[in-house]
Amino acid sequence: MKRACGVLLPVTSLPSKYGIGCFSKEAYQFVDFLQKAGQSYWQVLPLGETSFGDSPYMSISTFAGNPLLIDLEPLIEKGWLSEEEAGRADLGDNPDMVDYEKQKAVRLRLLRTAYRNSPFSAGTGEGSDAGRGELSDGAQAEETAKDLRQFRLFLDKNREWLEDYALFCAEKESHAGAPYTQWEEKIRLRDGDTIAREKERLAAEMRFREFLQYLFFTQYHRLKEYANSHGIRIIGDLPIYVSGDGADVWSHPDLFQLDGEGRPLKVAGVPPDGFSPDGQLWGNPLYRWERMRETGYEWWTRRLESAFSMFDIVRIDHFRGFEAYFAVPYGETTARNGVWEKGPGYDFFAAMEKKLGRREVIAENLGFLTPQVQELLDQCGFPGMEVLQFAFDWSKRSIYLPQYYIRNCIAYTGTHDNTTLRDWYEKLPPQDREFADRYMGLSDGMDQEQKNWRMIACLFRSVADTVVVPLQDYLCLGGQARINTPSTVGGGNWCWRMCPGMASDSLAEKMRLLADTFDRLPK
Repeated sequence: MKRACGVLLPVTSLPSKYGIGCFSKEAYQFVDFLQKAGQSYWQVLPLGETSFGDSPYMSISTFAGNPLLIDLEPLIEKGWLSEEEAGRADLGDNPDMVDYEKQKAVRLRLLRTAYRNSPFSAGTGEGSDAGRGELSDGAQAEETAKDLRQFRLFLDKNREWLEDYALFCAEKESHAGAPYTQWEEKIRLRDGDTIAREKERLAAEMRFREFLQYLFFTQYHRLKEYANSHGIRIIGDLPIYVSGDGADVWSHPDLFQLDGEGRPLKVAGVPPDGFSPDGQLWGNPLYRWERMRETGYEWWTRRLESAFSMFDIVRIDHFRGFEAYFAVPYGETTARNGVWEKGPGYDFFAAMEKKLGRREVIAENLGFLTPQVQELLDQCGFPGMEVLQFAFDWSKRSIYLPQYYIRNCIAYTGTHDNTTLRDWYEKLPPQDREFADRYMGLSDGMDQEQKNWRMIACLFRSVADTVVVPLQDYLCLGGQARINTPSTVGGGNWCWRMCPGMASDSLAEKMRLLADTFDRLPK
């Protein structure tokens, strides 16, 4: 990576007409804003379909996209959905917060309506008007034929994961949302004859789910092409683990540490520390790394291929879990009784590079790192992460102080799991704040906005090749704009949205001047 800078902002945090940030015109306008601001990267976090807790790091499929990100406007333009239907839908009335309960219920109903009125539902018993737009019959027929050809190509290209995902979603719908571990035994354990019958029984619902994925990827890749053509590269996150109640575990149980009934033997977490006396119990099923190795890491190869087809750069979450992972017996209520177990180590990354070639990766290496983890990072050569909010402890010299950065790293003011820079600074203990003031040249005569920009400049002048700043920190927003609080569910997590006008031309000019000052403009 050359000396550059970027912005962290989940797609869901964009403003838009229908209650949640999506692949709408506002996403394209944000790309224009980033270009004006002299940025090179947009970090979007994971884009997978969420389930309980609405976290994109707990997706029901590592391959599928989140249908809530589908822009409704193109469906209206095609005549599959009317503007009146979309306009009267209750998708949440708070412009700066996502209402996920309404989005999941109401937006899905709108998408079902669009599906029924599209040519994709023909032959499924759903009924189809093949579009209600104003094109002539000939033009309509030509456009319909083109849509169907592209849909068939999409199905063929993605069948390896798409069919299992669509069937999983259809079974979920059929079982009123119950976890797959509560389904009938022959479905839960994927008896061959039973699964074949279920595919016939649920064909219409499966087709709808495939339709949603087609829309998601078609719209996303159009946005990515626009971003790339405007000099903006996309950084996306790949969670190390997958949801225990998801299509990946249900369709590939042999790759996970499960018992004969499909239930986890051990689950993921992190041990107790000074911040969390009980540790963090994530609950994801753990991998059977020996089985993964026997298959030549086939599933992981497909997973990374999928990630690199979506993103220009992939940030691998919880990198240390590849060296050693924390395993907690299933059924525990805290992570206190977990133990460290050996991960696949460099063998995994060497195998991936042999199969996929050298790709651009960011390693999420935050937290307590052993010499073995640092050795693995050095072997791989991936840039790690540095976070300014972790730097200021008056009693010791933190490794996160900018003076200790190396070129091959990504420096952040904070991540999606941190509060905003303003909120962090205002809550610093007095001695830590005094140290931060001395280090970054802050004074009582400055207002908080001036302090924010001075802190960001501290990272920009460092030797780090790349600096990524959450948009909230440029806007000097308080704790209400925090994206996520780890180890909590609800409470506004993943809900914050920027209001229209926040990404202004004046802000872009100020950001561009900062990037220019410290030689971080696109080359």
